[in-house]
Amino acid sequence: MGWSQNLFHVLWRALSKEVKEQVGTDLFGNKYYYIPEYKNWRGQTIREKRIVESANKREIDYEVGDIPAEWEAWIRKTRKTPPTMEEIMKNEKHKEEIKTKDFYEKEKLLREESSKEHLAPPVQTQIKGHASAPYFGKEESSVAPTSTGKTFQPGSWMPQDGKSHNQ
Repeated sequence: MGWSQNLFHVLWRALSKEVKEQVGTDLFGNKYYYIPEYKNWRGQTIREKRIVESANKREIDYEVGDIPAEWEAWIRKTRKTPPTMEEIMKNEKHKEEIKTKDFYEKEKLLREESSKEHLAPPVQTQIKGHASAPYFGKEESSVAPTSTGKTFQPGSWMPQDGKSHNQ
């Protein structure tokens, strides 16, 4: 940062009554700060903030895994208290144990599969037609028309109860 930006930040903090309190650091060198709720110079209440100063000052150097999950939860306010270094180390150890356990289980499954006798391929079935076709499930569709158009007489059909709708 240039001297003008530093001067601006000093003036801003003095006018806004913003007090940044460092609550911890992580294994990557990132610093975590808590700014409690305060009233600014205009009398507005500013909510609490939780911020991180990255060890990599350039934004393009930031990667997704650069902040541990415990600190990410604290920043996003899903946990109330900042994590301790012991808690982070314990969780890292647990993740490594799970990775090695999964590796050995997968290796065991692969060995079992290779030792099994190979099964015959499934029987192939032949499907004719499509389920929405009117002849699905029948041997073949007929070529002859099935319409009753030649024998149809207008007015010959009567409803079941014997009533006519034309009267």
